[in-house]
Order: sequence, then C-alpha cells, then structure tokens
Amino acid sequence: MANHPSALKRMRQNEKRRIRNRSIRSRVKTEVKKVLKAIEEKNVEEAQLALRRATSVIHRSVSKGVYHRNTAARKISRLARKVNLLTQ
Repeated sequence: MANHPSALKRMRQNEKRRIRNRSIRSRVKTEVKKVLKAIEEKNVEEAQLALRRATSVIHRSVSKGVYHRNTAARKISRLARKVNLLTQ
C-alpha cells in the first residue's frame, strides 16, 4: 500500500482510468459484434451502418488513449474488408 501523497493520488488516477478504459473497450467490442452479426446475416445496409458506427467508436477510443492508433487501424481495416467482401 502506498504511503506518499503523490503515490496515493497516482492510485486514485489509475483506478479512474481503469474504469473508464474498461467501459470504452466494452463499447468497442459491442459495436464490433454488431458489425459481425450483420455480416453473418448477410444484411449489407445494416453492416455498412454498423461499420460506420464502430469506426467512430474505435477512433474515439484512440483519442482517449485506450487503444494505440495502429491497433485501431487494424481493427477497422479487418471489419471494412469483411463488409466489402459481403457487398461483392
């Protein structure tokens, strides 16, 4: 257990960030699942709409520092590729 005031503050900050990051990660996973479900059902319009929403949420998670930008780019690229295969 930390005793110094600065270490105690750091612990409080870390806990706040952990909770925020967990909720953002959960939101990203939910949006990705919606895209994959639409692809599975072969619903092109719904897949494209879900992809747009998922892309927005993933980009926001990068700006919050939850994901690295390359990780986000990889996730978006993989989803977009699946949606594009569905439209062909």
